[in-house]
Amino acid sequence: MLAGASDVSTHVGRSFPGFRERLRDATATAHRDLDAQLTSFDLAALSGYRRFLQASAGALLPLEAALVDAGVARMFPDWPVRSRSAAITADLGRLGSAARSMVRVQPLTRSGVLGTMYVLEGSRLGAKFLLKTVADAADPRIGEATTYLAHGAGQRLWQSFLARLEAEQACDEDEAIESACAAFAAFEQAADRA
Repeated sequence: MLAGASDVSTHVGRSFPGFRERLRDATATAHRDLDAQLTSFDLAALSGYRRFLQASAGALLPLEAALVDAGVARMFPDWPVRSRSAAITADLGRLGSAARSMVRVQPLTRSGVLGTMYVLEGSRLGAKFLLKTVADAADPRIGEATTYLAHGAGQRLWQSFLARLEAEQACDEDEAIESACAAFAAFEQAADRA
């Protein structure tokens, strides 16, 4: 294979195989920065875990609202299964706190929906690891508030998202990447404010 051949694609129209990798590479720095920022939350302590959930909700709620406004259910008919706003709101309620939006999110295009979904669905993978940390917490209240982290376990949501991403016929890859970066930034901003 020629060097760089995997980068040849159209930016508007058919997404050829490799878009997932381009999306991953384009957001790698934002992903690393967010992961580093989130390590400041002590998930084994009630106050740290509560702040983590507040920060997560601060971005998740407006991102999911923007997805709904953009018609995410037309692209992902299983959206009610994917949405985690109710789960994080319930977890925060169990910890005596409320979920609230902390960032503004721009309206999303069809391609923007894919970029935003890439971040949200990918965060489920990280949630598996965080769930292990939370499971070891001494405070039982933490263990009773894990609906958000455990959401979608065993449902193959990441795999079905990737299949949809690769099958998309009308994706502006630059817009999708821009929206994915904006979603990471929303979580960073919310973490700063939590």
